[in-house]
Amino acid sequence: MNYAAIKWADVANGPGVRVSLFVSGCTHRCPGCFNEEAQDFGYGQPFTQAEEDKIVEALAPAHIKGLSLLGGEPFEPDNQLALLPFLRRVKETYPQKEIWCYSGYTLDEELWKDSRARCQYTDEMLALIDILVDGPFVEAQKDLNLRFRGSSNQRILDVPASLEAHTPILWTGEMKIQPITE
Repeated sequence: MNYAAIKWADVANGPGVRVSLFVSGCTHRCPGCFNEEAQDFGYGQPFTQAEEDKIVEALAPAHIKGLSLLGGEPFEPDNQLALLPFLRRVKETYPQKEIWCYSGYTLDEELWKDSRARCQYTDEMLALIDILVDGPFVEAQKDLNLRFRGSSNQRILDVPASLEAHTPILWTGEMKIQPITE
């Protein structure tokens, strides 16, 4: 898997200060995509153990609230294969930190059902994610006033609650995981 960028102090893609990994590769090709160059699976740099180690280290300070995955598309099957061991490591190392993921796929129509995104890694990857911003970017529904999303069709979902209820549950805006204090 390649990645397009890593933001070490991101405040736009989830609450608080976060580390954000922008993966490469996306088959959605949404018109007006903010990160069009990252649609190419070959764009950027290889996501190696060195980058993974840097991200894990960067998540250590108490003021870093969590990790955000964006793209490209984290739920492209090839990206899931690469991200799953990384997410396991992050969750094991920092169980108190939230993991957010942005996907053009919808939870109930594509990630839970047979689709081009669903593969052998999907269920475990979802189980490691706290918040999923789902749905494709729709330029006609673009709204710069929306919190943590680009178009009004996109939903911010509480993944653990959704998995438990077997239906999408909207995020209330509350952090479910308590940050550690130093």
